[in-house]
Amino acid sequence: MVSAVEQLAKNVSWGAFSKATELKQRILFVLGALLVYRLGTYIPVPGIDPVIWNEIYSQKGGGILDMFNMFSGGALQRMTIFALNIMPYISASIIIQLATAMSSKLEALKKEGEHGRMKINQYTRYLTVLLASIQAYGLAVGLEGMQSASGPAVTDPGFFFRASTVITIVGGTVFLMWLGEQITQRGIGNGISLIIFAGIVAELPRALAGMLELGRQGQFNLLELLLIFLVIVAAIAFIVFMERSQRRVMVQYPKRQVGNQMSMAQQNHIPLKLNTSGVIPPIFASSLLLLPLTILGFSGMQGGEVTSEIARYLQHGQPVYMLLYAALIIFFAFFYTAIVFNPEENAEMLRKYGGFVPGMRPGKHTAEYLDYVLTRITAIGALYLVVVCLLPEVMMSQYSVPFYFGGTSLLIVVTVTMDTVAQVHSHMIAHQYEGLIKKANLRGTGRGRR
Repeated sequence: MVSAVEQLAKNVSWGAFSKATELKQRILFVLGALLVYRLGTYIPVPGIDPVIWNEIYSQKGGGILDMFNMFSGGALQRMTIFALNIMPYISASIIIQLATAMSSKLEALKKEGEHGRMKINQYTRYLTVLLASIQAYGLAVGLEGMQSASGPAVTDPGFFFRASTVITIVGGTVFLMWLGEQITQRGIGNGISLIIFAGIVAELPRALAGMLELGRQGQFNLLELLLIFLVIVAAIAFIVFMERSQRRVMVQYPKRQVGNQMSMAQQNHIPLKLNTSGVIPPIFASSLLLLPLTILGFSGMQGGEVTSEIARYLQHGQPVYMLLYAALIIFFAFFYTAIVFNPEENAEMLRKYGGFVPGMRPGKHTAEYLDYVLTRITAIGALYLVVVCLLPEVMMSQYSVPFYFGGTSLLIVVTVTMDTVAQVHSHMIAHQYEGLIKKANLRGTGRGRR
């Protein structure tokens, strides 16, 4: 009996999906856009010898370079037009959001609604172009100074190479920024997150093969290999559990007189997620750690003592890197939660519609209570993010586990998958409701004719 009911539920879900034309078009658009992105990660930057660059990358690989390559979906290792990926846009978003929190003019612009949001997005795009230009120029200068035993990485260095490299890489970053916005508007899920997600997932098979090869070479035995996989599976299960956890604040609405009718008292709740900020804190923290080292490491200062010391302290597994990473994750967890959920606005909204939290007076006391609850659960959520992101860092430093199995990459893959599936499910439910409404209207029309 149970199996028959499950089969019926599957048939209903598949039937709803097969009839949801708009949903299918959105999914196909996302797949097409991500396919274009993956093709772009194989288009090389002109003027670079790929064989020599592979030799140089093999020598310099590890640490920050591999982490940046993970976010670029392997584009940096292949030195393609998407070498910077979408990271300049994320860095620009961080700067604009921090500026909005500190600037009264930007804060007022944010409250203007759609017009203000479009204006802030435009500022973010301008800043993205500026940051991408700086990083691309540093990358071009750094490439000119790199060489292996076989020769230099750049076949014809000079002004033309630098100009063409900056134009090519900045153009690739701007294209990805536009592509991410198109995915968000015309597809399913958040476009920027899906681009990073696609880059990580596409490189997972290669990372898995590399880890198995390390096991074959005897770097770790079978028991250690099984332990690593068990830790990864446990981390995924832990992420799923924590991402679904929420604190429900009870809200009551008293009886109200609406015209000649008396509405009954209602009881509802405000769902506060344990991790309101999602995957934003690890991405923002990684971006800020990558930004200065990218500029320094790919500039003419790559051989300097200061750069070498900074790079050494910020290697994965180093105490300074772990402390900075944890501090930035905690900061952005609280910062982004404060942007997403405003206790005073929510308390005012409850008071406006006659709702109240049991035991709390409407207005200021309700806002203080919501802020108290939100601070406590955000502290737990920030600690969860720190544990998930730093525990695999130890594994990477001790057992040379690939970056694609790190905490940040696992968190991105799991949360983006959950959010996308949730949006697909919401579209299917909306389509089913539309179908039921249409059927009810048709039946009502038929009865009226009779």
